[in-house]
Amino acid sequence: MIGANVTEIIAQTVSSRKLETTYHEQLDVIFPHPTMSEAVKDAIEVALGEAIHL
Repeated sequence: MIGANVTEIIAQTVSSRKLETTYHEQLDVIFPHPTMSEAVKDAIEVALGEAIHL
């Protein structure tokens, strides 16, 4: 990954993998707004067809 604040996304994704969370469990996590890690949650919502804003 390359870009500004990409370390936020990497940290959030790695911790989720280490904790072996499911996509639905990730949707229950509260993310600060606006942050780059919130984009991971938004991507999960889109993949599951649960996005409330696009």
